[in-house]
Amino acid sequence: MKKLLAILLLTTPAFAAVPGPKLSIKDFKQLPVVLTQPYDEGANAEAAVKDAFARAQKSHKRVLIDLGGNWCVDCIVLANFLKLPEMARFMAAHYEVVTVDVGRFNRNLQIPARFGVTKKLEGVPALLIATPDGKLVNGKDVFATATASEMTPKSVADYLAKYAG
Repeated sequence: MKKLLAILLLTTPAFAAVPGPKLSIKDFKQLPVVLTQPYDEGANAEAAVKDAFARAQKSHKRVLIDLGGNWCVDCIVLANFLKLPEMARFMAAHYEVVTVDVGRFNRNLQIPARFGVTKKLEGVPALLIATPDGKLVNGKDVFATATASEMTPKSVADYLAKYAG
């Protein structure tokens, strides 16, 4: 009986995650760079986030708020990774994505504050993943991609798949 319980615990995910996409790269050194300024510094972040939640209410997808800055190498790596065709398809199927420029941690900080992230941002990119009704689902690891350039493409894809719901 103990063995069966142990097997069930090891094979049952903590919560239902969707499978991640099959990736065309194994290392970020293979990543084509097509975006060098992924964040619109002049965008109305409030309106963009509001629009993403409105789309999510209709599509029943989760909202992914990508907090970052154009000066950040990890933000640029993540943005370009999400542009890979297989990742773009995966993201379109599971998320309503909005990018929010936080400058040098001095702009649009009211957005993460809405989700209880009120202390100084620990790094970017920081991803806020929420249900269409605004409940944050990745609260314990909002900063998991802050070192995206040091991660593997698979680990980033797995992280995104884990919360795709």
